[in-house]
Amino acid sequence: MPEIEIRPAISSDLTALIKLEHYVDTTHVWQMDVSSDLEQIEVKFREIRLPRAVRLEYPRNARDMADTWTRKHLFLTAIHQSQPVAYLAIEIEQTQTARVTDLVVSEKMRRQGIASALLIAAREWAKQRGLKKIILEMQAKNHSAIQLAKKLGYEFCGFCDDYFANHDIGVFFIAFTK
Repeated sequence: MPEIEIRPAISSDLTALIKLEHYVDTTHVWQMDVSSDLEQIEVKFREIRLPRAVRLEYPRNARDMADTWTRKHLFLTAIHQSQPVAYLAIEIEQTQTARVTDLVVSEKMRRQGIASALLIAAREWAKQRGLKKIILEMQAKNHSAIQLAKKLGYEFCGFCDDYFANHDIGVFFIAFTK
């Protein structure tokens, strides 16, 4: 992993963070299958390989960050060579659960452990505040994020159809802080 500093974001970081590549290229997605009869409803997610790579756009407008970042309970940035290269945002739910709403890493810095480091720092932050759970939300098409969640021991805990403004399915992974 490159040498990085993880710290709370400051306003001068925002210009660089907004300019990060807020997309991911993927070759796999989670496809949702639903079946039902009178006694049960069954929902299955299965990983499928796409015939070619597709670009998955970020489900939020990055420019809105300038207006919303101070409303987050936690907004961390990863700094590499004095430049912001990644960020993570958390909101705390009424259930005393930390929900990671944003996790973005610069394209050239991906797959080097930066997202993992941000998530580990966020989990420790949540634990120090007495929060019992941390939930990651992501698009069902974001194979990289799903693999990261599973690698770090998060477990699938649900989904919401039409969750994001772009109508993508949201999938949720949970880990306990203790």
